[in-house]
Amino acid sequence: MNSAVIVFPGSNCDRDLAEALALVSGRAPAMVWHKESSLPGNLDLIAVPGGFSYGDYLRSGAMAALSPVMAAVRQAAARGVMVLGICNGFQVLTEARLLPGALMRNAGISFVCRDVALRVENSQSAFTARYDAGEEIVLPVAHHDGNYQADAATLDRLEGEGRVALRYADAVNGSARNIAGILNEAGNVLGMMPHPERAVEAAHGLTDGRRLFEGLLETIGQPA
Repeated sequence: MNSAVIVFPGSNCDRDLAEALALVSGRAPAMVWHKESSLPGNLDLIAVPGGFSYGDYLRSGAMAALSPVMAAVRQAAARGVMVLGICNGFQVLTEARLLPGALMRNAGISFVCRDVALRVENSQSAFTARYDAGEEIVLPVAHHDGNYQADAATLDRLEGEGRVALRYADAVNGSARNIAGILNEAGNVLGMMPHPERAVEAAHGLTDGRRLFEGLLETIGQPA
């Protein structure tokens, strides 16, 4: 699996994400600086990491969405390349209009940093292929602006089309319908607030995140 991790000023989970991808796939991803206008060829996966791109000034992810590399990310997504946005990466993907809705300030105006229970709503995507629909998993969250919101029609469409990938088992940050992760219409773009890259080996204390990367590897395949 050929992958790339996009790095913005303020990214702080890029190394964690790169390590998780290398551990599962056996191939280190390319680290792509946000000012690049192109991406490496033959990519199977583009990963947008968590952190505080541009210090979360203006709106979380809003400035990063205008970085030169995001034009290339949008073009790759349109061609069917898998795109995974985690935490701040989810915020960037909504600001770049690769996913609908917006991530707002958490209910209670507080930073949430803990392990949370999630329900897998869709196990048919490449990202969730190693999970069972309805299965409960546990992943860490660490965000201040993870409150997913969209208008009622958009929420109904996401639900009706099976594009809600993950849902919080309990209220975490005020997200509409407890949504924790969503897919685009084509199913090749996933944005999620929890951090699977922080739950891939026993030393992390959690391993439920590993199956997300394993599912991608199995679906995409490993080049010779």
